[in-house]
Amino acid sequence: MRLPASLNITNAVNIVCIALLLSLGCFMDDAQAQEFAKVAPGKALQFPRDYGAHPDYRTEWWYVTGWLQTSDKRPLGFQITFFRTATGHNPADPSKFAPRQLILAHAALSDPTLGKLLHDQKSAREGFGLAYAKTGDTGLKLDDWQMWRDAQGNYHARVKSPDFRLDVQLTPQQAMLLQGEQGYSQKGPSGLQASYYYSEPQLRVSGNVIRQGKQQRVTGNAWLDHEWSTSVLDANSSGWDWLGANLDDGSALMAFRIRSKDGASVWSHATLRDANGKTTQYRADQVRFVAQRQWRSELTQASYPVAATIELDSDSSNHIGRNESTENWQLEPLMDNQELDARRSTGAVYWEGAVTVKRNGKPAGRGYLELTGYHQALKF
Repeated sequence: MRLPASLNITNAVNIVCIALLLSLGCFMDDAQAQEFAKVAPGKALQFPRDYGAHPDYRTEWWYVTGWLQTSDKRPLGFQITFFRTATGHNPADPSKFAPRQLILAHAALSDPTLGKLLHDQKSAREGFGLAYAKTGDTGLKLDDWQMWRDAQGNYHARVKSPDFRLDVQLTPQQAMLLQGEQGYSQKGPSGLQASYYYSEPQLRVSGNVIRQGKQQRVTGNAWLDHEWSTSVLDANSSGWDWLGANLDDGSALMAFRIRSKDGASVWSHATLRDANGKTTQYRADQVRFVAQRQWRSELTQASYPVAATIELDSDSSNHIGRNESTENWQLEPLMDNQELDARRSTGAVYWEGAVTVKRNGKPAGRGYLELTGYHQALKF
């Protein structure tokens, strides 16, 4: 889902500003701070402009997750994410060193032969051609990590990490999926708790992976989320569960729930687009995440519901669920240890992993599950 608060802005700003020296002026009085644009319903997204960055909004990200297959038929999961966050620095400051925007990035590779997640993270102030998020179309750079969209509409991503390298092309196979109400995605009972959000499911992937000094050709499919907002979640929220799944018949499923600090659902939503392009939106009272199995991290001692069922009620359901009008989507992880410690960049620890998907007990596809706020409640 990639909520506006998935980036712990306070921690991220603190970390990067310290690294770039506080004398650059990361923190300004409210009277000098930037005024951020607000998300509101009824605004039509425009492309290719909205493929690019929206610096007037506080937080934004481009999030790619997917499944790969190596030349020797082994499965891999991968994640490449670029974040942009506005610091609120005085917009009238003419200095080229003014830290108006921060660029952060995560990358991860799930390899069952290793049984653990390979991951890396970066963060820097935007500027000098070394780190940027371009407006007008997708163009992202953070040192030697890059992601861009070419004239044919294909995405390219390159990541160089000490443990692995990824160089992939992502080719759209179907129309984008506007989440919520034509791209306006509500994230809580208040209309102000919302983002602009679209997805590009069923991306065909081709490219190369280098790990342990060996380069392998890979193919697969992926899901891209692009989301931007200024709002924060309900103060009682602790984190969220999110699924993006490419289904074998060409369908696409997105589902999320925002959790309160006592574990209850603050807000939920799901979108299912079938192979013929028909889209069904599920209200908060029609979506339930039910944990089936927990995995406990030896590193952080956090417990995550890595195997789960998502129950979606149709409009004919009685909203108690679990009847003939309820569809059950069972999620099983490619491997349990897919925890990513991002405290050096976005300030959070979360589980983001490749999962297989069954629909009412029958194999249906593959996707990615994100679980946040289980190590520590996120600060909104």
